[in-house]
Amino acid sequence: MSDTNQAQRTNNVDAAEIARFDAAASRWWDPDGEFGALHRINPLRADYVAERVTLGDATLIDIGCGGGLFAEAMAARGARVTAIDMSRTAIEVAKLHLHESGLNIDYHESTAEAIADEQAGQFDVVTCLEMLEHVPSPASVVEAAARLVTPGGDVVFSTINRTAKAFALAIVGAEYVLNWVPRGTHEFSKFIKPSELDGAARRAGLELVSLAGLEYDPLSDRFRLGSSVDVNYFAHYRRPASDS
Repeated sequence: MSDTNQAQRTNNVDAAEIARFDAAASRWWDPDGEFGALHRINPLRADYVAERVTLGDATLIDIGCGGGLFAEAMAARGARVTAIDMSRTAIEVAKLHLHESGLNIDYHESTAEAIADEQAGQFDVVTCLEMLEHVPSPASVVEAAARLVTPGGDVVFSTINRTAKAFALAIVGAEYVLNWVPRGTHEFSKFIKPSELDGAARRAGLELVSLAGLEYDPLSDRFRLGSSVDVNYFAHYRRPASDS
C-alpha cells in the first residue's frame, strides 16, 4: 500500500466534524437536545438490526458510536459490544452513561481503519449508522468494516441518499424548518447514493442482503421503516463464509 493510501486509511477524519460533535457531546443523552432525532429513531435502528442478525452473545462493533445511544441498545439486547468514535468528548460521555445504564461496553477513541488493523475478523456484527456522510472517504470505512467482520458475519450501514428529496428533508426540513439537528450538520455533497455504497461494499468483498428506508410521516409525526430509500436508508451486507 502506498504512503498516500495508508495516510488516507488512518487519517480518515474531518476535524471540523469532530469539533462540531465535541461541542454538543454533553447533550447526547438529552432527548430534547441536538440529538433528539437520534433518540426518536434509535428504537427503529435497533429493531432493524435485531430482526436481521443474531445479537445474543454476538460480538458487535459500532463504528461512529457518538455518545453510545445505539451501542447501549445493542448491549441491552445481549450483544457483547465494542464501540468507537473519534470524538473524545463523546466517548467520555458514553463511558459515564454506563454508570446509569449498568451495561458493559468497551469504548475506544479510534478510527475504523485503525481498529481494523488490530482486530480484523473479530466481530460477528459490524454497525456504522449515520456516520459515513461525515468522513472524507466513506469507502475507506466500508473497507474497514469488511475487514472487521468475521467470515459469514453481518455489516449494517445507514446513511443519507444524495437526492433532491433528501436535500429538502434532511437539510432544509430537519435543520432549518423543524430544527431537529443543528444547522450545518449535513453537507449535501457528502450524501451517498445506494449504488455508491454498494460499489464500495462489493469491492470490499461484502454481499448485499437487503435495503430499507427510514421514512417520516408528518401526519403522525412518526418515523417508520419502509421501502423508499430516497432519504435515509439502511443497507445490510454479509461477508461470505468463504472468501475464496
